[in-house]
Amino acid sequence: MRRKRIYGKRRKRSAFPKQQLSPEAAKAKAERDLAMAKTPYRKFTKRDAQKKHRDNPDKSHLDYDHSTNSFVTAEENRGGFGKGTKT
Repeated sequence: MRRKRIYGKRRKRSAFPKQQLSPEAAKAKAERDLAMAKTPYRKFTKRDAQKKHRDNPDKSHLDYDHSTNSFVTAEENRGGFGKGTKT
């Protein structure tokens, strides 16, 4: 009798391909991204959004937008409210 193999779930491929960067450029980008994520304002916004989500568990499917001080859908928050991301 043959055993059935069990594998983990296959990840769905993203519609957005990974950037084609050289190893040196990828390392430099990772360092820049980490430095930006650790700025005082970014630390504050992450901490504040977590607090808002703890206080409003029914809004767990929404993102907290600091520019409007409200919960909005991810589509609105990451899409620039219809203006696009390069405004």
